[in-house]
Amino acid sequence: MGISLGFGTIVIIIVALYLLSSIKILAEYERGVIFRLGRLLEAAKGPGIIFVFAPLDRMVRVSLRQEALEVPPQDIITRDNVTLKVNAVIFLRVIEPRRAVVEVSNYVYQTSQFAQTTLRSVLGEVELDELLAHREKINLRLQSILDTHTAPWGVKVANVEVKQVDMPESMLRAMAKQAEAEREKRSKIIHAEGEFSAAQRLVDASHLLATEPVSIQLRYLQTLTEIGVEKNTTVVFPVPMDFMAGLQKIVGALPNTTPPTKNG
Repeated sequence: MGISLGFGTIVIIIVALYLLSSIKILAEYERGVIFRLGRLLEAAKGPGIIFVFAPLDRMVRVSLRQEALEVPPQDIITRDNVTLKVNAVIFLRVIEPRRAVVEVSNYVYQTSQFAQTTLRSVLGEVELDELLAHREKINLRLQSILDTHTAPWGVKVANVEVKQVDMPESMLRAMAKQAEAEREKRSKIIHAEGEFSAAQRLVDASHLLATEPVSIQLRYLQTLTEIGVEKNTTVVFPVPMDFMAGLQKIVGALPNTTPPTKNG
């Protein structure tokens, strides 16, 4: 009787330990994909407490949190034959845990390989200026292509960002010269526009002064006042412009008194 009671106790203890070992706790962001006798169950389990009856069941934990995947630097030749090194970062998350386990062996590695080839092919179709100026457009295109590839695995590519673009030193010097030339061009244009505006204002002022000849004398007096403020020894004798014009007419009206030259 004691032997049978002891055997029953041992069986109960073994069963209790088996049940305790079958209890699994999954966090809120985790799901358990269960294979029972090698066959996939219809729905992933979790979160919370679930039972996995080994060795009949085998569970694969899948995280539903978003992951950041860095793409190694890739050698890119753009459409205008510029050699670059470009790397990127991908943000992805698992939408359907069962497909992420069954359809692909390692969705992170597979997504990384797709990202490398896609990065080279897409950036090889654009020019350097487009890559630098329209990076957001290129990011959306990369995200769309990668999401199309990863959708059958139950993985969603949320975003793709071109992280860094490394250019050769010769290209950096050429771009610096281009930027300097562009700024010099704008500086000359602004200076020319200022000169044009100043000339236009002088023309308007001359027309205004021509309507009132007395205003010329007032400008003379104002100029003398400004010179006198400096307390210098400069002496200015204002000569009216009308006087100079009349003098030129008198000189032009005088007969030519130059004696004729003798030939031979």
